[in-house]
Amino acid sequence: MDESEVTKSGLMHKCQLASSVKSSLDQYFNDLDGESPHALYDMVLQCIEKPLLEYTLQYAGSNQSKAAEILGLNRNTLRKKMQQYGIE
Repeated sequence: MDESEVTKSGLMHKCQLASSVKSSLDQYFNDLDGESPHALYDMVLQCIEKPLLEYTLQYAGSNQSKAAEILGLNRNTLRKKMQQYGIE
């Protein structure tokens, strides 16, 4: 499956998310103005993971078991990540 193909659910194109990430990274590096980047991987994951968790929990009606299933995570892993990001 290439980036232009639709995911299994048919709701979102992979290329849209990848394009948004690339655009944000372009802006990040432009804003550095010659400074060295630091901990880029962790920064990107945190920027993506928290809204992903929040949206999925909302979609699942705050049902953690259902949200974990949708995300492909163990419920305990989801709870750990929720605590990490201060999500109730």
